[in-house]
Amino acid sequence: MEILKIILMIIFAIDCIALTAIVLMQEGKSAGLGTISGMADTYWGQNKGRSMEGALVKSTKFLAILFIVLAAVLNLKVFA
Repeated sequence: MEILKIILMIIFAIDCIALTAIVLMQEGKSAGLGTISGMADTYWGQNKGRSMEGALVKSTKFLAILFIVLAAVLNLKVFA
């Protein structure tokens, strides 16, 4: 049981580092004044889910869910 706890803690630490790095790589919502002048309806604005920014958002959601699940599992009294 102790080996499983160590493995989960290592995965948790890697998840924390990856989540921090991906959040820092994302652009802010106010980056660029193109949304004020209506440039949000351009090709790049419509296909944002397929871009690098879309991939970062999906990765952030996955890593955040993994973070919460691992935090809950590691907090259980099973490993005590």
